[in-house]
Amino acid sequence: MSFLNDNNWKDKISHTTQIGGIETSILDNGLGKGTRIAWINTGTGLRFKVVLDRGMDIVDAFFNEHSLAWISHNGVTAPQPFSDEGIDWLKTFSGGLLTTCGLSNVGGPNEDEFGKRGLHGRVSNISAEIESIIQPDPLVGKMDMSITGIIKESTVFGSNLELRRTISCTLGTSEIRISDEVINRGNTTVPVMVLYHVNFGYPLVDEDSKINWDGDWKARDTKSEDIFKDGNDFKTCPPPLADHDGPGEAAAYIEMNTDSEGFSNCGISNEKINLAVNLKYKKDQLPAFCNWQHWGKGEYVTGLEPGTNLPIGQKQAREDGTLQFLKPFESKKIDLAFNISTVKE
Repeated sequence: MSFLNDNNWKDKISHTTQIGGIETSILDNGLGKGTRIAWINTGTGLRFKVVLDRGMDIVDAFFNEHSLAWISHNGVTAPQPFSDEGIDWLKTFSGGLLTTCGLSNVGGPNEDEFGKRGLHGRVSNISAEIESIIQPDPLVGKMDMSITGIIKESTVFGSNLELRRTISCTLGTSEIRISDEVINRGNTTVPVMVLYHVNFGYPLVDEDSKINWDGDWKARDTKSEDIFKDGNDFKTCPPPLADHDGPGEAAAYIEMNTDSEGFSNCGISNEKINLAVNLKYKKDQLPAFCNWQHWGKGEYVTGLEPGTNLPIGQKQAREDGTLQFLKPFESKKIDLAFNISTVKE
């Protein structure tokens, strides 16, 4: 329980930042030099970095002394809006708690009569136009805080998609809420694909940490059957695996179960550090789900990835009838929530 849940703090603080809030800044060194960020502190031990120039994705995330997210060798990099050829996306992939894929393609490079697309689309390499920052003001009873921005994936004479994202928290609560709305600002009907690439890493992810999801599954491909096979405990994190060095990996596609209100839940729990993270979302908004596992030495990560589609690319989604479309000025809303808690009360 947060110290904010009692009233002992009243009359003892001079500035809200003593307990939490939103702080914006600009990185001044390394691959991310010149990149705008926002640190959000909930006053509960949960604090995280929103990269405003990378689609308002979340990279670093901590609860008390423990990191929740996997950070790639790159760390935060400056946006590269034209890195949408082939697998160039990987050159600037930061990992992080949340990387957004889309808005027109999720999955590998593909091409058809409707166009050519690179790995996972452009949205995570586009800077946001910040619309509002609302700070908490606990002295007058306002505990909520939020940051809202607009990310535009557009081209003249072509698709004109806009992502309006709000990330919100409440002082005293270990929760991150994401409210997205994808809007077609163009004058033609266009495809839309969105996938939330959630990347958990050490120390939350460690040997014997549990991967939590529930549903019918199948291995993505033959290579993935080395892990995702009947009789193998693929929901318990293994030690680093030599055969996952370099491009080694495994993935499963899951038909997620839902609760009575239509929500699906997934996450990671680690009893050794008494920490768990749960991601909750509406399955009717994000019907597809992938569990990515990459246990390479020094690249030790598992990804939980809800999406409008599996990461199969726009071409295949169109062919198999799962591709979604937005008419002019039609929109699609998506809501997710991360909850961080202790395993043992």
